[in-house]
Amino acid sequence: MSRELNLLSTLPKTKRNVENRESLKSEDIVSVSRQFGKMYFDGPREYGYGGYRYDGRWRTVARTLINEYNLRPDMRVLDVGCAKGFLVKDLMIEDPGIEAFGLDISTYAIKESEPEVIGRLHVGTAEQLPFPDKSFDFVFSINTIHNLERDACKKALSEIQRVSTGRSYVVVDSYRSAQEKNLFEKWVLTARYHGYPEEWLALFREVGYSGDYSWTIIEQEDLGGVS
Repeated sequence: MSRELNLLSTLPKTKRNVENRESLKSEDIVSVSRQFGKMYFDGPREYGYGGYRYDGRWRTVARTLINEYNLRPDMRVLDVGCAKGFLVKDLMIEDPGIEAFGLDISTYAIKESEPEVIGRLHVGTAEQLPFPDKSFDFVFSINTIHNLERDACKKALSEIQRVSTGRSYVVVDSYRSAQEKNLFEKWVLTARYHGYPEEWLALFREVGYSGDYSWTIIEQEDLGGVS
């Protein structure tokens, strides 16, 4: 049975200068960001992360996933949209027996991955996961699926359902009010589909997605002078 679970609460809060992002954002910047290359990960902040480097912050999330889903040695776990593989690395740190793997559309991110995960990360798309049915004990996707158009989101969720043995977790962009939607639209660069929680839940029902889920929401308290 699907559950709404916030399993990312241990991550440090990121201060966002929404007004600065909005003033700099252009069609060219959005286009470059959506290539998910060097500029998105390690270029100036207006293109994305402004430098995506390992700092161990995902270890607490790894522990939470292990405990919540009772992950044990020899279980196979897949991160869909793994970027440079930080969470894949941290899952293996927290339990070296877990067989953790990742997939991302970004060739740049995979090439820049941590040494510990080389060979465990694959370049590919969430819409067509290159794995057999039920080949993973747990599949998760954090802040990735919304980068696809709505129909492609449905395909990605179906694929997650297909390759998992029944346990999965996704986090997608959302908002609960007109104010939050306005903040999100000022900030967003890469998301192609987004909606209120009830719109996402309707999409989940359309494809029969039965895994757990949560939302990434920009709130007023997240705003700050950091670009």
